[in-house]
Amino acid sequence: MLARMSRGQSSRTAEIMSIEILLNREAEWLMGGGPDAKIVVSSRVRFARNVRGFVFPGRADIETRTKVRKLIEDSLERSMLMQGSLSVRLDELGELDRQFLVERHLISREHARGDEGSALVIDDKEIMSLMVNEEDHLRLQILRSGFQLKEALAEINEMDDEIEKSVEYAFLPTVGYLTSCPTNVGTGMRASVMLHLPGLVLANQINQVVQAIAKLGLAVRGLYGEGTEASGNLFQISNQVTLGVAEKDILENLEKVINQIVEHEKKAQQALFKKNFKALEDRVCRAYGMLTSARIISSKETIDLLSALKLGIDFHIVDIDLGTINELFIVTQPAHLQKLAGRELKPEERDIVRADLIRTRLEERGRKKFQIPNPKSQNGD
Repeated sequence: MLARMSRGQSSRTAEIMSIEILLNREAEWLMGGGPDAKIVVSSRVRFARNVRGFVFPGRADIETRTKVRKLIEDSLERSMLMQGSLSVRLDELGELDRQFLVERHLISREHARGDEGSALVIDDKEIMSLMVNEEDHLRLQILRSGFQLKEALAEINEMDDEIEKSVEYAFLPTVGYLTSCPTNVGTGMRASVMLHLPGLVLANQINQVVQAIAKLGLAVRGLYGEGTEASGNLFQISNQVTLGVAEKDILENLEKVINQIVEHEKKAQQALFKKNFKALEDRVCRAYGMLTSARIISSKETIDLLSALKLGIDFHIVDIDLGTINELFIVTQPAHLQKLAGRELKPEERDIVRADLIRTRLEERGRKKFQIPNPKSQNGD
């Protein structure tokens, strides 16, 4: 069943309680598991769907948006896949809570601006989430750790089929699924992976790779998708064409490209290792030293230093759980820091709290292991 407030409890209090649960819960996609997890941070598949007979969200009034939300919520109440999930109504959340959900990759920045009728449903592992009344009536999302696009597609198809048993989608046999944005018409599917590519960046090969990707009809974006720049050597790569192409073909094309990028990244890292290991070790050790001793640290500096530390894990220069680094990329973002602190923080206060949080997490979960690793055990061999 979807999480609901108890009798006598205010709606506002219930939704905040739902959000608070996420603070102490480790999302599956951050755990550092799955194939090629050292390079492929996560895999995501998203479906855009609209309900037949209702005006699309961009032109719908509040009454229509509310009816659509109720229809989808009723469908999910009967879903076996969403047992124990949380349901959040965005119009009852403040700006901080909305940004918190954006930082966790559970809603888009556009959805964060949603008014009455906008909602979010999240399963208990944050693998599956459903945005209601974003750009489309329904955005289904599967987010998995590592390179697991096929698995994500199988899961989202199962959910899509289950919802369609009680909700009739806007669909034309000659076109496919109808969506608010023409670029999503057809399958309505966007598949993407988040890659950590420090080797290609340090080898000055990343621009060449990005240009080649663009020529193949794929999009390259930053940590938080469309409109964001790459930081911390993190890049999101996704398909752009959905009309006239089968889901299976979209996925196969993306997987082929990602496999090539992963191989290029492994070779770039190995070249760095062989060419000047001391410089690589120095970069990692300096990052570790800064992160474990700094008392004030900005978000940008944090993400760059975490990227260096993540590279150090790949080469066994430091012994830290990969999931810890992935988690720090997210929990050191502004809204997460304020939620953890339990109050709004000024920018300079956030820099202090961020530094404290990083030191604590690394002291609890990380161990220095500065030694020369065996080249035969490294990426690219």
